Amino acid sequence: MALRRVFGFTDGELMRADCKPCSTLMKHTATIFTVGGGIGFWVLCRLHYGTRMTLPRTLRWAACGAVSVSSTTALLVRLFMPECEPQNIAAYDSQMKTSSVGFKL
Repeated sequence: MALRRVFGFTDGELMRADCKPCSTLMKHTATIFTVGGGIGFWVLCRLHYGTRMTLPRTLRWAACGAVSVSSTTALLVRLFMPECEPQNIAAYDSQMKTSSVGFKL
């Protein structure tokens, strides 16, 4: 799903073995931007409604901001990060299958 190959940003090389996997990178990015999106949309709600701002309206704007910003950034990470290229995902998955540990680290 990565667009790096389409735009010519990659040559198909594998990442180092100690880099973060794509799923972890997406999860961490989405978590950070959930907070930022909630706060950002709360500010937009405050600017838009002014004194007419109510608690349900504020929570609705913050929730919409958190969901939209976190999902957008997770999608952008998935599309443009080198860790999310198909060969790197396959290499990480095969590394986890050959690991002698019974659980995912």
